[in-house]
Amino acid sequence: MRAVLDTNVFISGIHWKGASDKVVEAWGDDRFELVSSEEIIQELAETLLNFKKPLSQEDIMHWISLIAAKAVIVAPLIKCDVIKADPDDNKFLEAAVEGNADYIVSQDHHLLDIEEFQGIKIVKPDEFLKLF
Repeated sequence: MRAVLDTNVFISGIHWKGASDKVVEAWGDDRFELVSSEEIIQELAETLLNFKKPLSQEDIMHWISLIAAKAVIVAPLIKCDVIKADPDDNKFLEAAVEGNADYIVSQDHHLLDIEEFQGIKIVKPDEFLKLF
């Protein structure tokens, strides 16, 4: 099973215990394949650096290196224009399509409201965990 994790899932999973933490842990335990892109990784790095609970440069590099080493990194060829209210979120759809993902895991209503895109289900972390 392949999944794209929204930045908010990584942020929640890194900083707090809960469903997002368990999703990130499941990825670390190889229970699913993570699909990502340079654009998603860049957003994660910037968010971790500027978050209200910022991580050190060393910790940020650890996460980015881990994703780069363990994830399927795609370079989407087709751009989507599906999410009009927050066009920046389209990168998650693009990566999911390019990487043949089964799921996008998010806490963002812009993505969750879509529910499914080209056969890719968009679910909350707690729903994703029920698949294991």
